[in-house]
Amino acid sequence: ALTNLTQEELLAWLQRGLRYEVLEGNVGYLRVDDIPGEEVLSKLGQFLVAHVWRKLMGTSALVLDLRHCTGGQVSGIPYVISYLHPGNTVLHVDTIYDRPSNTTTEIWTLPQVPGERYGADKDVVVLTSGRTGGVAEDIAYILKQMRRAIVVGERTVGGALNLQKLRIGQSNFFFTVPVSRSLGPLGGGSQTWEGSGVLPYVGTPAEQALEKALSILTLRRALPGVVRCLQEALQDYYTLVDRVPALQNHLASMDFSTVVSEEDLVTKLNAGLQAVSEDPRLLVRAVRPKETLPGLEAEDPLRAAPEVPEDQA
Repeated sequence: ALTNLTQEELLAWLQRGLRYEVLEGNVGYLRVDDIPGEEVLSKLGQFLVAHVWRKLMGTSALVLDLRHCTGGQVSGIPYVISYLHPGNTVLHVDTIYDRPSNTTTEIWTLPQVPGERYGADKDVVVLTSGRTGGVAEDIAYILKQMRRAIVVGERTVGGALNLQKLRIGQSNFFFTVPVSRSLGPLGGGSQTWEGSGVLPYVGTPAEQALEKALSILTLRRALPGVVRCLQEALQDYYTLVDRVPALQNHLASMDFSTVVSEEDLVTKLNAGLQAVSEDPRLLVRAVRPKETLPGLEAEDPLRAAPEVPEDQA
């Protein structure tokens, strides 16, 4: 039992299942293979804040890797969610029913956390695999329902929060049975991830999930610049001048939280621009490298003019 370990032994256990680093592009990476409970976090919380969390706080985005996390302690859920919850207001994130004791426990975010919360304007990506189970699944599900994180990887195992090993009679056979379940208030009270698993927003093989996550974050870092360029282009060139202010305001207020690909971005921008302008000619498209628009020369696609036929007729 972890409660019987000394602080040094707890620290050694924790470090075996915890990896962190700052990746290229100032992206924080945190891999957790076992979610510690309240008892461990109360003893080592300040150490984690000082030596792990503070190094990740300065990053522009965070990848939480739960691909190898097959379980953990329910009491650790509010700690993980609270550091990513954007505000100081408490939020009811789950309700756990325990069958043996016939008790129901509500899980809320913490009103205060040691150290600082991760910035609300920073992207968070959660990586999952077909082995991600139990408490890790609940964390992925909660963050997905809160729209606080983009889940990338494989559908999770659809396990249970707590398993109990039972002996069959006086034999040498045992079986494990789920004894507690999530009632999932963020999913409407009746929806839960047990049995079905957590479906990622972006499906990809687990071994490719980190690479995919980094490409998504690269795109999302470019979003402010894309919006700014569109606003400037509308201001300088769009002929329906009276509609420009409304278009610029709409671009500034658009929610890009679900954009994970160039195709998503093009679809969202076109739907928004055309709805405001009522102009089907106002179009955005993604141009791949070395691809040119019809009638433009490849050497200078932005400045070249269409070729004029020499034959006057």
